[in-house]
Amino acid sequence: MIRRLTLTCIAPLLLVAATLSSPSRAAGYPEQREADWIAPDFTFHTGQTLKNLRLHYATIGNPQHSAVLLLHGTYRSGADMLGKDFGGELFGPGQALDASKHFIIMPDAIRTGKSAKPSDGLRTAFPQYNYADMVLAQYRLVTEGLGIKHLRLVMGNSMGGMQTWLWGETYPTMMDALVPMASQPIEMASRNWMMRRMLVESIRQDPTWNNGNYTSQPPSLRLANTMFVIATSGGTMAYQTQAPTRAQADKMVDERLAAPVTADANDFIYQWSSSADFNAMPALGRIQAPLLAINSADDERNPPETGTMTAALQQMKKAELYVIPASAETRGHGTTGMARFYAKQLAAFLNSVP
Repeated sequence: MIRRLTLTCIAPLLLVAATLSSPSRAAGYPEQREADWIAPDFTFHTGQTLKNLRLHYATIGNPQHSAVLLLHGTYRSGADMLGKDFGGELFGPGQALDASKHFIIMPDAIRTGKSAKPSDGLRTAFPQYNYADMVLAQYRLVTEGLGIKHLRLVMGNSMGGMQTWLWGETYPTMMDALVPMASQPIEMASRNWMMRRMLVESIRQDPTWNNGNYTSQPPSLRLANTMFVIATSGGTMAYQTQAPTRAQADKMVDERLAAPVTADANDFIYQWSSSADFNAMPALGRIQAPLLAINSADDERNPPETGTMTAALQQMKKAELYVIPASAETRGHGTTGMARFYAKQLAAFLNSVP
């Protein structure tokens, strides 16, 4: 049965947990804009429908230039791409994604940033969505909302990396090149899924969650999020450098637990649950565009020692992998948020793609 829902109220922007605070913004990008596009009707993979689905996005550059689609990670928003660690290394004159020569599109995925989310009013009546729904929403924004029919590049980080694989499979002739980062096309499983499942269970088993009808944010949200971030992002060598004594480690934990958490528990559950059925392996053969996968050697969620990534890429004709060496300067799963570690490789790759 298809259920039709309508967003009846719009809540203020709810920022992600402060343990992953937004980076400082690099200034001076040409023609920088922000806007909303409304999808009049949107059908999710479950058959549920939603009227007037709000999709927020930011762009920089001239719309007449080659279009680049950048997809953010689970906690993040499109605006994160403007930070000095990412945009500051890629969008400047002569850099790989020079904003004077490209039209760069940075959407907020469903449930993130200023796009539609459960906390807008529907709470647990919001349709259950997955990564395929997010990709469909991005595609409609790009084609219907912005009128763009072809992309020079689709590039994403973490969740956005997994969605980049799906973009290549679902719309194989839409782009010249693909760059999925901090991700693998394999089925969501192993420790990566176990930790995500525990995040969700931590909140659902908290009595104050009250089946999504809480009056204040469940305390488990803060604890679960802090545990997950420490366990699956940050880098082993980096943590050893930053906190080589118990006192220093306690200080880091105390600071994170004391930071304000303004995320919403229902939004949180929906976001992490949306990855449950991800599996790009069966359709890898549909990808036509040259692909450069970028991962880090100390990625806690996508450990290279399993060999799963190498095996997956062997099924593709035009795919290569760049693994960022681990060091005290890298940040595990968070490494690919710092483009200085791969800016040269990205530029060389794009120069090789017609």
